Amino acid sequence: MMAGLRLGVVGATGLVGGEMLRILEERAFPVDELRVYASPRSEGRRLAFRGDEVVCETLRDGCFEGVELVMVDVDDPLALEWAPRAVAAGARVVDNSAAFRMMADVPLVVAEVNPGDALDAGRGIVSSPNCTTMVLVTALAPLHRTATIERMVVSTYQSVSGAGQVGMRELDEQWTKGAGQSERLRRAGALDAVEPGEVWDRPIAGNVIPLAGSVREAGYTSEEWKLVHESRKILHAPALRATATCVRVPVYVGHAMAANVQFSRALPRDEAAELLSAAPGVELVDGGDGHPTPLESAGIDPVLVGRLREDPSQERTLDLWVTGDNLRKGAALNAVQIAEILGAR
Repeated sequence: MMAGLRLGVVGATGLVGGEMLRILEERAFPVDELRVYASPRSEGRRLAFRGDEVVCETLRDGCFEGVELVMVDVDDPLALEWAPRAVAAGARVVDNSAAFRMMADVPLVVAEVNPGDALDAGRGIVSSPNCTTMVLVTALAPLHRTATIERMVVSTYQSVSGAGQVGMRELDEQWTKGAGQSERLRRAGALDAVEPGEVWDRPIAGNVIPLAGSVREAGYTSEEWKLVHESRKILHAPALRATATCVRVPVYVGHAMAANVQFSRALPRDEAAELLSAAPGVELVDGGDGHPTPLESAGIDPVLVGRLREDPSQERTLDLWVTGDNLRKGAALNAVQIAEILGAR
């Protein structure tokens, strides 16, 4: 049994940080002492944990003294500064930001896919991937182990919680404002009624925005490149050919994706269904014939897989649909699972 740890959670008041605390409690993670860190505006705020309360601290010199394991969920610049400081103070770090993911000496880990990589963290930091990558790779890994993936084409449908609390608030406000406006909105383009929001430059309520993340090289977005590069690293498949289009949709929680995947050998649908049925962290819905939605994945641990079929237009290729809770398995749960792996050493 794992001994109790002195644990720190950085970013504890955010959507993912709050989910981390709930999951630590649900999984009875052995904590001797919990310290939570947040921005100065949350200093002194009390957070519920195991029938008691913990008081938020701010990040400052010496704040990690005596802490053995730190889970980090903050923006990249803060992670780049404070994760190494936690290591220097003697802690091991699980980082949810993108700051360290592609560094050669930092393992990038999905607990059900490559848990052994977490034990090779020479810098004392283990990274957790982007939420979209996490959901997809959890489903694809058991297929890749059996018949190496050569190429995949992925379209993602990403919920607003991927943009944080401000994204959820903007969707709420726009749904409320748009109530009873169907006649106007069905002619929005003709009436010049497409009003920008604060988070996105188009309305998200009643709309889809084919631009998740910021535009980077070759016209692909940061979210699209994350999915490509992170999938290669997690699957230990540097030659994997992949392309993605990431779309923001008016869903509160739960990312979904349609994947067209070509393998090194023919992988019949029934064989793929057997592999997915036995895979940890995966729930194959109705034997692969189901059509799970993000709403059904919200608040649960497994990623849901359905619409599994052989592509009649291309050899050695399957189509499948995957959805999962981006806050839970996509971020908080995986961080806790990595902490469990590190704590059990």
